[in-house]
Amino acid sequence: QVQLVESGGGLVQAGESLRLSCAASGSIPSSNTMGWYRQAPGKQREFVAHITSSGGTNYADSVKGRYTVSRDNAKNTVYLQMNSLKPEDTAVYYCTLQGVSRFYWGQGTKVTVSS
Repeated sequence: QVQLVESGGGLVQAGESLRLSCAASGSIPSSNTMGWYRQAPGKQREFVAHITSSGGTNYADSVKGRYTVSRDNAKNTVYLQMNSLKPEDTAVYYCTLQGVSRFYWGQGTKVTVSS
């Protein structure tokens, strides 16, 4: 079993930055992809970004150029640097970890961007 704990959410103004962190613990598969999804009020959960164990990344079009996902394998931690935030980025952000056969979710951290 894998546990994911997010931190770093909060309230910011449009144009500002925020950095999310997610620490994984438990039986972490050696080869895994860690990432982020988000769910805005009244909307479906959507993919944001992910990064593989070897550092390969992928981003949703809506955040390309503004968000950067990174990881520290020694700490089993993934980060999401969010710049130039917009009100439409307001959502609960969920950390994810995907192994060979299982997909884990964190509890989520709320990000609110005011205009």
